[in-house]
Amino acid sequence: MESYRYRSLWMLFLFLLAVLTGSGSLVYTRYLVKILKGEERKKVELWAQATIMINSADPEDPDQNLEFPFSIIENNTTIPVILTDANDSIISAGNFDTEQLRNKQYIKLQLERIRKKKDPIIIELGSGFINKIYYKDSIILTQLTYYPYVQMGIIILFIFVAYLAFLSSRKAADNQVWVSMSKETAHQLGTPTSSLAGWVEILQEKYPEVAITEEVSRDVERLIKITERFSRIGSKTVLKDENIIAVISHTIDYLKTRTSSKIKFTVDFDRTGVIIIPLHAALFEWVIENISKNAIDAMEGSGEITYHITETDKNILIDVTDTGKGIPKRAFRKIFNPGYSTKQRGWGVGLSLAKRIVEKFHSGRIYVRHSEPGIGSCIRIVMNKR
Repeated sequence: MESYRYRSLWMLFLFLLAVLTGSGSLVYTRYLVKILKGEERKKVELWAQATIMINSADPEDPDQNLEFPFSIIENNTTIPVILTDANDSIISAGNFDTEQLRNKQYIKLQLERIRKKKDPIIIELGSGFINKIYYKDSIILTQLTYYPYVQMGIIILFIFVAYLAFLSSRKAADNQVWVSMSKETAHQLGTPTSSLAGWVEILQEKYPEVAITEEVSRDVERLIKITERFSRIGSKTVLKDENIIAVISHTIDYLKTRTSSKIKFTVDFDRTGVIIIPLHAALFEWVIENISKNAIDAMEGSGEITYHITETDKNILIDVTDTGKGIPKRAFRKIFNPGYSTKQRGWGVGLSLAKRIVEKFHSGRIYVRHSEPGIGSCIRIVMNKR
């Protein structure tokens, strides 16, 4: 838990650092953009002054030097500008896409967009005549304006990836803890279970007429099977061709003898039938057992559980229906989450474990087929034939 706490603090620190970095970059970039906008307007104003100097020049004066104003106009290669008359009729345009400049509609559209964002610079030509210069931000300034938002997007993406990595590492650590606990449980159960199996054999040899020894033997076999299940958690599951009807029938028979007589088990399929599919019998019995026990809890010790099997071309459909209190629709998916339980006692891992066995180990599906409050629920398992 200490390692999780430190990881959480590191994640929080990285998140705050990323937010501060992004916010600082955004503020500073906005400051730079504001300065550059002012500088570009000054350049356009200077461009306007150079235009006035050229227009007001006396063509008959040989001593005039117009090299400087011409150089100002020629050196503007980054700021898109449109020169118009007093009525906004376009006179000329520069620094736009060369191909698009041939399209008059394109320039008119650009003029409309600029007019909505910026006031023009007025050129006084004398005698009441004026021209107007409309301009838009240069490509560099536009890119700089959007840069902090791109940077913020990258930072958010980085935080998201880091968070996923954190969750993944935490989940892996949790899984490793559970695998270790399961294997240790199997190890601890192994010795007393083997000892009990030996004592049962002695009892059966010495007192064969005592019927209870048979039931004790079945319980010991059950303990051996449970030990095997725990020992296989975290290991590669090997599937074998098994008769799924026999596996389900065997589990139902065991549950009958270990459940209150107020619970009625109804088998709605041919128990003598044979349906062979790739299966890990011990783990799949665990699935049926967990679903059945969950149904028994939902019925609060009195009711009926019905098992129905349907065979299709590709799948085997197993429906386990109870007459319990039902499941709210909002909890249809939650009941398969680890730790979710409506009982005061228990860890809420039964259905979660069933889902893991069906979907991860057998590539099947398990879900709530239907449920009505006060009437009951139906859990469906979909198993692949191959």
